[in-house]
Amino acid sequence: MSKPCIICVAITGSLPTKENNSAVPVTVAEQVESTHEAFETGATICHAHVRNEDQSPSSDPEKFARLKEGLEKHCPGMIIQFSTGGRSGAGKARGGMLPLKPDMASLSVGSNNFPTRVYENPPDLVDWLAAEMRTYTIKPEIEAFDLSHIHQAAAMNKDGRIPGRLYIQFVMGVKNAMPVDKDVFDYYIKTVERLVPDAEWCAAGIGRHQLTINEWSIAAGGHTRTGLEDNIRLDKDRLAPSNAALVKQAVELCEKYDRPVADWQKAREILRIPLKAA
Repeated sequence: MSKPCIICVAITGSLPTKENNSAVPVTVAEQVESTHEAFETGATICHAHVRNEDQSPSSDPEKFARLKEGLEKHCPGMIIQFSTGGRSGAGKARGGMLPLKPDMASLSVGSNNFPTRVYENPPDLVDWLAAEMRTYTIKPEIEAFDLSHIHQAAAMNKDGRIPGRLYIQFVMGVKNAMPVDKDVFDYYIKTVERLVPDAEWCAAGIGRHQLTINEWSIAAGGHTRTGLEDNIRLDKDRLAPSNAALVKQAVELCEKYDRPVADWQKAREILRIPLKAA
């Protein structure tokens, strides 16, 4: 199989702290340094959250602006993807950073259960976030926590709310949401191919499932996500020393399955994301 594989690195997230793993990058400077190392190792998308000084999640546009500036300087060409996830804020605050015009932003198109709460994505908020992404020419990454989210993304693509070629990420292994199940994974791929045959897809596994999902995705011809947001361990006995160490595991799987790792130029070509003027 010769199709290049895009590796996304989810550098920080909203939950893991220094107490869980000292390698988790929290400050903007730490995030830029960690991403640069991951970029040099093979990641070409940076999925980014920002944090407050006490490590709590934030949706502060000023922090996102400083992170974007640092990434553009130190990781030139890398695709910058901001999170609009619900742990960092409520309502339209979740999209307050979109006027900064990142290359991509995450978009959850439906609700589902999380470990201790409901991850609420009401239709009016989903439509508003999608409209903001259209306004600022930001490519959504559809975060599919459930089969219905693939169907909803396809419907939004068909009616123009999410224009262009879809990029759909299967998120598996979140407690109380979709478990890591190979039959379900295969059916997700089949559903994407049936509903939106020109779409590109990616997958992310949470916690101990990260490497499993990396391998399933790479073997099946998709793209994949890794990083300390989803998993703080290199294996059951060792904490991951960096985001780059997790990216290296994905790169090694690409080598195992004869998949070239997409550089930033190829990743932008596949996803149809041109470099934006400064």
